Amino acid sequence: MTKPLAGIQILDLTHVLAGPFCSMTLADLGAHVIKVERPGTGDDTRAFPPFAKGKSAYFAALNHGKKSIALDLKVDSDRDIFERLLARADVILENFRPGVMERLGYGWDDLHAQFPRLIYGAVSGFGHTGPEAKRPAYDMVVQSRGGVMSITGEKGREPVRVGASIGDIVAGMYLGQGILAALFDRERSGTGRKIDVSMLDSQLAILEHAVAITTVTGTPPVPTGARHPSIAPFETFHASDGLFVIAAGNDVLFEKLCVALNLPLSDDPRFATNPARVENARLLKRLIEAVTIDKTRAHWIAKLGAAGIPSGPIQDVAQVLRDPQILARNMVVDVLDRNGRPAFKAAGNPIKMTGLGDPTVRPAAPDLDADRGEILRWLNEGH
Repeated sequence: MTKPLAGIQILDLTHVLAGPFCSMTLADLGAHVIKVERPGTGDDTRAFPPFAKGKSAYFAALNHGKKSIALDLKVDSDRDIFERLLARADVILENFRPGVMERLGYGWDDLHAQFPRLIYGAVSGFGHTGPEAKRPAYDMVVQSRGGVMSITGEKGREPVRVGASIGDIVAGMYLGQGILAALFDRERSGTGRKIDVSMLDSQLAILEHAVAITTVTGTPPVPTGARHPSIAPFETFHASDGLFVIAAGNDVLFEKLCVALNLPLSDDPRFATNPARVENARLLKRLIEAVTIDKTRAHWIAKLGAAGIPSGPIQDVAQVLRDPQILARNMVVDVLDRNGRPAFKAAGNPIKMTGLGDPTVRPAAPDLDADRGEILRWLNEGH
């Protein structure tokens, strides 16, 4: 099988999460990723717990299968190696604060003039333009400022961040989309493009219902716990042994739900349409729970599933890692150590594609500068 990005060379200067998440996805699709790290310490996440045999599981989950070389871009000999790498790269990725690459002499204008086919991918907190472009940011900062925290949590309680680092991850996903679009365009134009992705922009981009509600009503939405503000019933419900979720997203599904629960509500004007159900969501929840509280979660999930109604358990991560559907899709993979032995578990590749292998193992994450010799030999072979 030939992976779709086989032969694409990526020079990855990014660290921590947004950029490495992007390059990990591209590597899973077949790209060859050379990770350029700071001498001595490397990527910050090498020091992030938990550890196994002195290695960071966090680092391994994001950097498996990449190659590492340590370069100080202020040292002439390392700059020479870096520029030889640039000459053979298809894509360069960086997540420095805007202006850093320019001061090093490797900003977009400089690189595009010297390497016109090179694609330049940048991800930063606030982007490369605007009055606050050079402000520092982390995931929580953009979740907060971008509006996500304002709609996350329980009504009347303090705002909370989303448990996953979606400020970084969503930006990394958008950066990957931009890289793929630029690679496609280069096949026609012959020239590279710059992709400038802001973590803050990316948070706004995922607030589909919140933007719609705010711009139409003039009132921004507030946290609603697990309940969707524009669809009902679409939240958690109590069974006899705990909570589970029901997501009846249209009138047909609601009617099926009423039949399954033996609740004659589908013709009630308070619940006959989705806008009416949203208006009366609290009452609807009580009426549904008056039925569901008598039997277990497993009972209701099985019954609703048989009726074609979306529902499911609320699983912790340990349960997710044992979920038969997850396992059947190769979504839990082993990351090997440098001796070929399983060392860590990581999430698999959610992009399933014909002709793209879906192995249950991933190559080892690189030790800092471990691939210098291999990379230099590869450069010499190119001459």
